Amino acid sequence: MDTTDLKYDTQRLDHLGIVAGICHEIGLVNTIDGMLPTPSGRKVSCGQATLAMVLNGLGFTGRALYLMPEYMENKPVDLLIDGALVASDFNDDTLGRALDELFQAGITELFAQVAQNAVITYQLDVAFAHTDTSSFALSGQYESAVAQEAETVRGAIKITHGYSKDHRPDLKQVVVTLITSQKGRIPLWLEALDGNSSDKTSFRQTVDAYCRHLAAEDEMPWFVLDSAAYTADNIAYWGETKRWLTRVPETITEATTALQSVTTEEMTDLGNGYAIHATNSQYGGVKQRWLVIYSEKAAQRERKQLDKRVAKAAAQAEKALKALNNQTFACEADARKAVAKVTKKVRWHHLRATYHPVEKYPHRGRPPKGAKRQVVGWQVKVACQVDDTQLSQAQKWLGRFLLATNELDTARLPDEKILDNYKEQATTVERGFRFLKDPLFFADSLFLKSPARIMAMIMVMGLCLLIYALAEWRIRQQLQEQNQTIPDQKGKPTQTPTMRRVAQMFEGVDLLIIRQGTQIVERQILKLTPVRLQLIRLLGPAVQNCYLIDF
Repeated sequence: MDTTDLKYDTQRLDHLGIVAGICHEIGLVNTIDGMLPTPSGRKVSCGQATLAMVLNGLGFTGRALYLMPEYMENKPVDLLIDGALVASDFNDDTLGRALDELFQAGITELFAQVAQNAVITYQLDVAFAHTDTSSFALSGQYESAVAQEAETVRGAIKITHGYSKDHRPDLKQVVVTLITSQKGRIPLWLEALDGNSSDKTSFRQTVDAYCRHLAAEDEMPWFVLDSAAYTADNIAYWGETKRWLTRVPETITEATTALQSVTTEEMTDLGNGYAIHATNSQYGGVKQRWLVIYSEKAAQRERKQLDKRVAKAAAQAEKALKALNNQTFACEADARKAVAKVTKKVRWHHLRATYHPVEKYPHRGRPPKGAKRQVVGWQVKVACQVDDTQLSQAQKWLGRFLLATNELDTARLPDEKILDNYKEQATTVERGFRFLKDPLFFADSLFLKSPARIMAMIMVMGLCLLIYALAEWRIRQQLQEQNQTIPDQKGKPTQTPTMRRVAQMFEGVDLLIIRQGTQIVERQILKLTPVRLQLIRLLGPAVQNCYLIDF
């Protein structure tokens, strides 16, 4: 071969071959295109545009979507998406139309079907469905004609003020509901709701909608819910038709009584700083199992918080008492009333007051012989002391919370497993929200003016979370099954790497393209180190194809 007119070019691949490979393996593009009401007929299909947005989101570059052609310019589009497409095809018009089509097809339905394909492909365990909501703050006003048309005509969400879990009550928001599996932390369901939606009502609707989506042969999962779901109406509505596990709000009188119904010493010690006590309840008219849980770590944390509250109360009491001690009252009754008023505001302390009359001679100057002093006012001397009895009583119940389930069969769902599953809430659905709100992710790309497109973008963000979680789960599963390890950040062997760590390990993987004239004569993947080859091999054929490897 004549090498005189050969041209060499490189394109960045990095970890995007893993992302694209997972997308291809679960049929992301075909699923989306197949669920559209009418085929678009455009060069770039809705599914392909969605895949491009997922690649952008999981590229961790923070690049805005309107810069997609620039982002894709040095990427091997043919390997990652389709050989008939080039970077310039993914302009803002293409992406905007794709977002419109995603909304028209139904973002929740699309996401659920893609997630279901993943469950089937990887045979995922979805016995426990962790459910929660979070708010996403938006800086726009969303009062334009476009926004109003999307809400009133096309049924888009209403972007408005509501309870902000982002602690930004000044901004309008959208609420997102997420259901994830316990094992693998795989997102299974995603909904976008009005910004003023209430968890107490939305949880019921989400559970019903998810159950309708399940196939007839699918077993009903246990829904692990936030305490906002535990209301008498929800419990009565679900009855025994839904299986649930949730925390009981301590604002319920019966819950407060249950939490103080047994001493820690009488509870069953589970080890690892936990103790448990089972009891029964019929709150909401439904038979259920309640578990009083004691957590040593929670007790230590709450004790520190209590100490801070006591110290703050002491400082406030001392300030009030200083004012009392410097004040003169007209009569003893007024002095006692003032002390009683302060006493009502002091929770953790005893006030010890002594009352002293203020006596003076009735006239100025040297008093005559035999003159007697007269009472002209009263002063009070008040000392503040910690109420050890009350403080000890409060400390006695620290570190406790209450869990409830309508699964009465302890053989099917043991007490210990209830606690274990609830503890996973922080590492499943809450972890998913942390991912979506990570500054390295493109959650800040919610600058779109149309609520319909914002809903579609939220779905794309959910797909990014799905692909990220699937890749991470797949790598960990294969490492354990094959009894292999890879080095972590400190060079130590691990079987539980994060996908972000894997992405870092693939930085610098390039595609070398050799052309002769306009023809490609050879393509090679550069810098495939042994550990990178190990990971590609573990991830399977779909990922191997993206790295031009045939094991």
